[in-house]
Amino acid sequence: MDRDGGTRVPEQRAPVPPPQRARGDLVQAADEHGPAASGAGLRFGVLGPVRAWRGEQALPSGSPQQRALLAALLLRDGHTATAAELIDAIWGEDPPSQALAALRTYASRLRKVLDPGVLVSESGGYAIRAGAATLDLNEAQELANAAEKARTGGDQGRARALLNRALAHWDGEPLANVPGPYAENQRTRLSEWRLQLTETRLDLDLEAGCHAEAVSELTALTAAHPLRERLRELLMLALYRSGRQAEALAVYADTRRLLADELGVDPRPELARLQHRILRADEDLARPPADAPTSAPAPVRPAQLPASVPDFTGRASFVRELTSRLASAETTVMAVSALAGIGGVGKTTLAVHVAHAARPHFPDGQLYIDLQGAGAQATEPETVLGAFLRALGTPDPAIPDSMEERAALFRSTLDGRRVLVLLDNARDAAQIRPLLPGTEGCAALVTSRNRMVDLAGAHLVDLDVMSPDEALQLFTRIVGAERVCAEREAALDVVAACGFLPLAIRIAASRLASRRTWTVSVLAAKLADERRRLDELKAGDLAVKATFELGYGQLEPAQARAFRLLGLPDGPDISLAAAAAVLDLPEQETEDLLESLVDTSLVESAAPGRYRYHDLVRLYARSCAERDEQRPQERELALSRLLDFYLATASGVYALERPGDRLVDHLEPTGRDGVRFEDPHAAQDWMYAEAVPLLACVRQAASRPAFLRRAGDLLWAALDLAESGTNSKEYVASGAALQAAAHACGDVRAQGRVLTALANARHTAGGFDQADLDAAEGMRLSQLAGDSLPGCWAPNIRGVVALYQNRYAEGEQHLTTAIENYSRGGDRPGEASALCNLSRIHLAMGRTASAVALAQNGIDIYDGLGNSLRGANARYALGLALAKDGQYAEAVRRLREALEVFRDSRQHLWEGMALFRLAEVDFAARRPAQAAANAEMALTRLRGIGGDWRRGNVLTVLGRALDAIGQSGRAQVCWRESLELFDALGSPEAVTVRALLAPARAA
Repeated sequence: MDRDGGTRVPEQRAPVPPPQRARGDLVQAADEHGPAASGAGLRFGVLGPVRAWRGEQALPSGSPQQRALLAALLLRDGHTATAAELIDAIWGEDPPSQALAALRTYASRLRKVLDPGVLVSESGGYAIRAGAATLDLNEAQELANAAEKARTGGDQGRARALLNRALAHWDGEPLANVPGPYAENQRTRLSEWRLQLTETRLDLDLEAGCHAEAVSELTALTAAHPLRERLRELLMLALYRSGRQAEALAVYADTRRLLADELGVDPRPELARLQHRILRADEDLARPPADAPTSAPAPVRPAQLPASVPDFTGRASFVRELTSRLASAETTVMAVSALAGIGGVGKTTLAVHVAHAARPHFPDGQLYIDLQGAGAQATEPETVLGAFLRALGTPDPAIPDSMEERAALFRSTLDGRRVLVLLDNARDAAQIRPLLPGTEGCAALVTSRNRMVDLAGAHLVDLDVMSPDEALQLFTRIVGAERVCAEREAALDVVAACGFLPLAIRIAASRLASRRTWTVSVLAAKLADERRRLDELKAGDLAVKATFELGYGQLEPAQARAFRLLGLPDGPDISLAAAAAVLDLPEQETEDLLESLVDTSLVESAAPGRYRYHDLVRLYARSCAERDEQRPQERELALSRLLDFYLATASGVYALERPGDRLVDHLEPTGRDGVRFEDPHAAQDWMYAEAVPLLACVRQAASRPAFLRRAGDLLWAALDLAESGTNSKEYVASGAALQAAAHACGDVRAQGRVLTALANARHTAGGFDQADLDAAEGMRLSQLAGDSLPGCWAPNIRGVVALYQNRYAEGEQHLTTAIENYSRGGDRPGEASALCNLSRIHLAMGRTASAVALAQNGIDIYDGLGNSLRGANARYALGLALAKDGQYAEAVRRLREALEVFRDSRQHLWEGMALFRLAEVDFAARRPAQAAANAEMALTRLRGIGGDWRRGNVLTVLGRALDAIGQSGRAQVCWRESLELFDALGSPEAVTVRALLAPARAA
């Protein structure tokens, strides 16, 4: 610092070149939004430990020497440093023998951590080309230069604020723990500069009349730097202006004695002149600067926050996050957090609670306004500004007329204050922009149903419903622990029926609390009726439906139609393509509508390209569809289009996976196209991603007679969902609902097809008896309806069931019938399927050679059609036949071929069965350890799918393998479990397992 108190960076041995970007840009950004932030880009720090960040993620900076290299390059601000210079900087005059190699290693490690192209090698040295990255030293320099300009221009308040921001970049000792002579020199320079900036800022503090506040800081600084006379001078002045003349003179006496003892010199003339002025009680010295207010009235401290609810529950992570964000306003120009969520999710309750928690950070007051953004008449910004200015003490005659002038005066009034502004229920970003403070120390907290994606610099928070535990806790606090604990399950049903929405829970709980004769079960029963649920959720002036009505009333006609119709499907969510089918619109237009509904919080984005409703919002959307849809048939048409979309797409997936299969030729025609795929993997991705919504569509169709046949065909086309085992339970449940509806309507054709699809699903899940009954009945009904398709599939299924139940002769008859029927219909893949199943029948009957031939015949048919998925089933059958024939190596090869296809096609059931068969082959080939490993993997893959019979068989083989490798204890456990399964099923395999257990019992 010069003698006149101006600031400059002290000279250094290796000067820091000018920063790479214009300084005014950063200062302007700092004035408007707080310290310049780099977003997701790189940031570096040297004013403390040497660190690097990418966005908010800290990057590893490595060893001390690696940090020394990084610091040396950063302080050159993009200029190249030679290897020799860097070695000297890191190790000085005593570098290690391998210094150059070590330097290259450090550079290589840094290059891997930083973004590509940041650390470059050139001219035998290195440089950092950081581009848009920021360095805390550059930012501090920029702010200090701007502070000097402001001070020279007479704007002392701005200069003070900018210096405070510059000093805030320090985080302890600069270049902390970085070794090397270069770092030591830079550390000394930067520490000196920090002290100079501090002196200048303290000088400005005293000019602003903050002498009493400065005394404590100056006392600490003079203790740390006892020979620094400027600090002593400032301390004397601060003490004198605080009415502590004797202490001020004592500081001079101490300073004179210290300088004489330590350096043998007298204090500098400025300090001596200050002592004489204090001795004379110089009035000019004691007088505050002309621009410092002397008798201004104390500023008004508004305290407008509404009361926080006494039973505030949960949201702990949001409270911490938002409170921390608001607290950061002390060191930034302005902190803005915007909460968005559906009506009733608790935005205002959370915001008020957080605002009360953050009050200590805003000692100059808190402003609050309900902007009525969800209503028909949102409050205009100029009206709010007028109210805020009055609350801050501005007299009415001084409040300008225009919004722009009011906004400017509002920001000016807040300058130098620390005020929190809570803007509740905002309509959009345009409404709140004029209401935001613009100075350091202030913050704004905004709530809205709309996501403020266009509010620059805002911290966005999407508020979701409560967790089940939080919901039950809130319900208990209102109702009382005694009543809830007595009926905990009913209470869980209540909060679940409320969709864990805080407003709904509060209403339900309040109703129960006011009715002492009601039990929790009574309330749960009332809420169980979906058609009455929204009407039940009303108490006093609180109503869930009214809350949703406000948001719905603001929608444009196209948005409102989309909101109504997309609430009709039963699935938990809906894809963009399916939504476009429901709305009968192009995907791009549909996406625009859905994203606009997401921004209003009426619809949630479950994942990219997928959307969902909160349960209560869905009920409201359906009530709107019943009330507002001009054509009542439009609701049925929307669901019919969705069913057509699923059927068209699923049939395309089926055909792509099974070339030559004739099933798709027998399906009901659809009124629209579905999604078309070229890649089987993409087709599978679609099928499994849409599994739950697709099956929900099937169940929903059960209540609509006109939909039954298409729904039955959709179930059949989506049989992958059952055969893989992943969705077999949901598949069977959907099929059972559809079959009951078809029976009630007397649709024989639909019944026959659904029963056949169910038989296929049930036999893969291990329900053999019911599968046989369904297949037999499906075949009978199809014959009545003249439907040839089940006549092929049903005997094929019955033949497989007969195989599993050891009814080999009967199974051979069924499969022979299936082969004949498939052949008659020209269905070559179906014929191959029945041939492979017949191969297994022959194998069980001891006709091994015939079994091998039949399976090979099936493979030839599938391979000729390019049907790899069904070809895997054929290879599975051939592997079993080869193993029985003692051709173990060839059997393993075929089974592994099948296994790879099953894995690739996500056929989890058959993947597990292939592993089980490999375990059988390994055991027969006297490889018990490998058999045990494959059996263990089979158990893992079959967990929860395939049924108990298959699990029992795997456990039996696993026990045999474990026993063979000496783990007889584990083997006994496996056999006991398999015996329990077989006994429960009445399976003949129980006899074999008892024989295995018999020796152990005899022992």
